[in-house]
Order: sequence, then C-alpha cells, then structure tokens
Amino acid sequence: MEYLMLRDLIKKLEFEELFISTDIENIRIYTTEISRPGLQMTGYYEKFVPERVQIIGSAEWHYLSDLSDEDRVKALDKFFSYPIPLVIISRSLQLLPELMDAAKKYNRTLVRSNKTTSKVINDLVDYISYSLAPGTNLHGVMLEVFGMGVMITGKSGVGKSETALDLITRGCRLVADDVVEVKRVENTIRAQCPELIRHFLEIRGVGILDIERIYGIGAVKQFDYLDMVVELETWDPNKEYDRIGLDEETIEILGIKFPKVTIPVKPGRNIAMIVEVAAKNMRQKRLGYNAAEELNKRVLKSIEERKASKTLG
Repeated sequence: MEYLMLRDLIKKLEFEELFISTDIENIRIYTTEISRPGLQMTGYYEKFVPERVQIIGSAEWHYLSDLSDEDRVKALDKFFSYPIPLVIISRSLQLLPELMDAAKKYNRTLVRSNKTTSKVINDLVDYISYSLAPGTNLHGVMLEVFGMGVMITGKSGVGKSETALDLITRGCRLVADDVVEVKRVENTIRAQCPELIRHFLEIRGVGILDIERIYGIGAVKQFDYLDMVVELETWDPNKEYDRIGLDEETIEILGIKFPKVTIPVKPGRNIAMIVEVAAKNMRQKRLGYNAAEELNKRVLKSIEERKASKTLG
C-alpha cells in the first residue's frame, strides 16, 4: 500500500511547526482526503475519519474562540484524543492555548500555514495525490518537443542523449536524462527527473553537461506529461521498417497505452529531426489529420476512378 511520510509532507509544503509528535518518523499518510472538523467541534463524531489530515480554518477557529474556556477545552480534548496524523491551522490564525495543550497531551503534530484554507487544501491534495500515485523508473530521456511530451528509449549507446542534445539546440526542453521517474496521475503519466541529477545530460566523449547553465532556464523543464514514446534501435538491414504509418505501434506504461515510434539509427540519418517531425505528426493526428490515412484515401480513390474509366471505355 502506497503511503507518504508525514515528515516529508511538512518539509515539502513548508508548514510552520508548532508541535511535532515524538513519533513523527513513523507517521504515514495513506489518503488524499482532507477534512475540516467543524462538525467534530460541535460533538458529532459518527462519520469522523481521523486518518485524514485535519485543517482548522477561519470558521472552525472562530467557532472555537466563541466557546467558553471549559467547552473549548472539552471539544479539543475529545478531538485530539483520536489518532490524527496532522492538524493544520490556516491563514496564520492565532494559536489558541488549548490547541497546543491538547496537541502536547495526545502527542499530535500541530502546524500552521500563512495560506488560505482553500489554497492549503489544494496544495495538500496535489502533493499527496502525486506522492501516493503508482509509479516506476524508466531508462531513457524525457523531453518536451514542441508541446509534446516525448520519451526517447533504446539500448545503451544507441544515441539517446546525443539526440536529446540536438533537440535542445532546436528549442526543445530537457526533463530527464538516463533515469525518468514516471507516476500515473489519474489517466495520464507524469514524468520528471530525480532531484539529484536534474538538468544534467551525459554525452559520451564530453562528459556531464549542465543544460540549464549552458542553454538557460528555457532549455529545461521540471516535469511533463507523456504523449508518445520514440524507440531508437540500430539499423537492421534484415528488418522491415514501417514506411507508411497506417499500423500504429503502442506501448503500455503503468496501465496506459501510448503511441510508439521506432526509428532505426545508422550513419547519415538526422535522428533529432526525425524525432521532431514524429512529434509534430503525432500532434496533427490528435487534431484529426493523419497523413498516412489521407494518402491511402487518395490511392483508393484513384483506383476507383481508373476502374470506372475502364468500365465506361
């Protein structure tokens, strides 16, 4: 079962730490669901799910503030008695002493954010959803090629990184080289680079290149969504390669099928230009135009016209 460590969540979203549970290294988040415990503050716990992250926004805070000291202590004592992983106070609202007392009493993590409640919820859902999404690592190069998320794959030494470098000089943007982290987010695949090697590209004979430093911030991208896969393979004279494009190849990644183009590599071929054209052609197909089908229609129409001409003759 996928999970997210609470310590990583707090660090990533840069919450102000008010009280941290002594057991924080073992606390895990398993759900993207977020709760605002307004009903719980009034005493209704029948449908309460304590495993969720809890947010105290303006409405909850003002309700608690209007309670008598005795009722406020009672409400928060019962609330914090449940195994809550995290309580967040939004909008930089003042810390009520009873909140801190209850957090310490039951060893619950309490943090604060200067963002609005809706913004905190959006940030939490986005980050938790991505962290809990199924994923894997793939070997290849990921780029944005004129609006299309393209992953270049192939055996080691076939020229993936060199092709990527050529594409970068043509205005494309590097996402990841060598190791591509992919996550399934709903019905799409989001790809990014491990932080350790982000923006670096390895070229045999030259070494490691920092693409951001050499070509500028416009030549790199933190992540992109996959649209197609291009596989490079050494030219095999005994293999019949697709020359028309009517039969589309696909590849499945994390349960989602993507169009795949196989490009044979041999001296004299401009692979970067072919990848660029393949991406643009795929974009045309998505917009409803398929050059191979158009040519096929013209050929069939020409054959029909010739048959009709012979019949009339």
